[in-house]
Amino acid sequence: MEIDETLLEPVTVTVVPGGSDLPEDRFLNRELSWLDFNARVLALAEDPAAPLLERAKFLAIFASNLDEFFMVRVAGLKRRQSMGLGVRSPDGLGPREQLARITRRSRELAAAHSRVFLEQVRPALAEEGIRIALWRDLTTEQRTPLHEYFRSQVFPVLTPLAVDPAHPFPYISGLSLNLAVLVRDPVSGAEHFARVKVPNNVKRFVPVQSGDDATTYLPLEELIGAHLQQLFPGQEVTGHHAFRVTRNADVEVEEDRDEDLLQALERELARRRFGPAVRLEVGTDVDPHVLDLLVRELDVTDDDVVQVPGLLDLSSLWQLYDEDRPELKDEPFVPATHPRLIEGEQAADIFAALREGDVLVHHPYDSFATSVQRFIEQAAADPQVLAIKQTLYRTSGDSPVVDALIDAAEAGKQVVVLVEITARFDEQANIKWARALERAGCHVVYGLVGLKTHCKTLLVVRQEKGALRRYAHIGTGNYNPKTARTYEDLGLLTADPEVGADLTDLFNTLTGYSRQTSYRTLMVAPHGVRAGLLQRIDAEAERAWAGEPSWIHMKANSIVDEQIIDRLYHASRAGVPIDLVVRGICALRPGVPGLSESIRVRSIVGRFLEHSRVMAFAGGGTPEYWLGSADLMHRNLDRRVETLVRVQDPAVQAQLAWVLDRAMAPDIFRWDLGPDGTWTRMPADRPGQDLQLELMRRTRERSTA
Repeated sequence: MEIDETLLEPVTVTVVPGGSDLPEDRFLNRELSWLDFNARVLALAEDPAAPLLERAKFLAIFASNLDEFFMVRVAGLKRRQSMGLGVRSPDGLGPREQLARITRRSRELAAAHSRVFLEQVRPALAEEGIRIALWRDLTTEQRTPLHEYFRSQVFPVLTPLAVDPAHPFPYISGLSLNLAVLVRDPVSGAEHFARVKVPNNVKRFVPVQSGDDATTYLPLEELIGAHLQQLFPGQEVTGHHAFRVTRNADVEVEEDRDEDLLQALERELARRRFGPAVRLEVGTDVDPHVLDLLVRELDVTDDDVVQVPGLLDLSSLWQLYDEDRPELKDEPFVPATHPRLIEGEQAADIFAALREGDVLVHHPYDSFATSVQRFIEQAAADPQVLAIKQTLYRTSGDSPVVDALIDAAEAGKQVVVLVEITARFDEQANIKWARALERAGCHVVYGLVGLKTHCKTLLVVRQEKGALRRYAHIGTGNYNPKTARTYEDLGLLTADPEVGADLTDLFNTLTGYSRQTSYRTLMVAPHGVRAGLLQRIDAEAERAWAGEPSWIHMKANSIVDEQIIDRLYHASRAGVPIDLVVRGICALRPGVPGLSESIRVRSIVGRFLEHSRVMAFAGGGTPEYWLGSADLMHRNLDRRVETLVRVQDPAVQAQLAWVLDRAMAPDIFRWDLGPDGTWTRMPADRPGQDLQLELMRRTRERSTA
């Protein structure tokens, strides 16, 4: 699963905007709100009605999410605390208080996570013939081939590292699984400590010959633990304990106009491996002396220690999800080609389709491969296309999008690609793509100094009948064919001349020295998104005060920005009905008497990661619909290039209205946010309708009609 970007906003000192008539406790804590989101992910793993391997998958997602949370968010808070930056967050908590609450909540969630695995998912897997065994559970017949497997496949890559006056405590890489080993010299009786890293290039779960129809696996650390004597001949192994370290993985690149950004980033990536430890995970049976040594040598505190029952690092459950057991997984879903992009059994000419009107693609229901990807591929192959300009934030390892851009450049077209090489945790991949594109003759740029370019934009310039015509795509998700099958996103394909003109101006800003900040059909951050949204929120409030119809609908990953939240509070006081669908973090308190009585907040968490951002306003009888890349967070509105595009095609507006209406319908399964920050599963009295299943059904019906 792609990284959850709501984690990745650097911790900064924020100033709560004005609003003296608003209560001081009007904001929820963003860190605790994110932990609540991960709790909703865990709830999917607890659901006994869900297919079993899907439950295992959500356990793995929860684990990966929590890793990233500590690597970035907790690491940032610790950095602030160490620097003496005691400025409080908008909800009134200082770094120390936030870390204390995070410690309590994350420990609760880690314990619940282990409990779901040990008491529910693991026994259920065993009943279905997928067993996770310990070494002590295996028979002699099962152990015999494992001895040979260890000697041939594992032993050669192990390196025991002693700790004594001649051997300092070794560097422990972030997220690696390790064994702390205690050995005794049989002659002197002296005890020693050693570390053995569990290799990450060998599968975590080793197949065991079970002699029946079941599939049995042995965790790799169990196999190593059973053979430790081979690593320490002449010594007596008296015990071993698994442990895992999470390190600060933030990268801060000082952007200097006189320095090559690629070189600066590569230097910082090398440093990231050695970030300070922010979490130490150990088993509940860890030897107290071993724990004391680890805490001391890793320079962590007792608050940084998480004792985990059972296996560490359940993100490895993805390996079990790869089992060929379709009856234990969700029914496969095959995205369909958008009806506007197909003619009979043949793919339609996308340029011709867009000349007839805009096309809204809704992934993963509408196929990315036969819409956005084919748009790029058709443009690359079309001799009438003169130029392609695109932003790339994250893409897949084997990227047909990048391949098409390379083909276009080699065919002599002008290709401009803005590669955001500082996209966190994708830096190495993006450096690779940037160099491959440059070698092919593409013009590769890295955006604006001090800003990340997060917008999802594509512009194609085509020669038609002696004139130039522009075609465009603006989306809410990355140009990544892999995540487009698992992330819910929206994209607008259009030949609207004003959108094309706006994107031309935007690319000139990104590649040159233009200072343009106003556009015809776009809101562009860092100058235009917050201001444009505030203007429209205020307009709805004025209509409500005047007794005119008004409403605000928003769908986003996160709502954190205090200025936006305060204006929504003022609009609610004016009587504006406000419905918010927020997948992850929400710092707004809905339903507070006298403050936010007309605001409802819900979260939809399911098979697909809800990722689209849509903003809609009543507009005095002429509703406005906007979609794009921006969440309502400080980093998106102040420190990134983001775009929201106004959707003006009536047919596309109707589609967006339907999607928002169904997401906000009372019968949809979701989580509702209460005034006290508590999320409640709804509907409470009966099973709800699964919005994603409904959209999959509609897609199948449409494709077979």
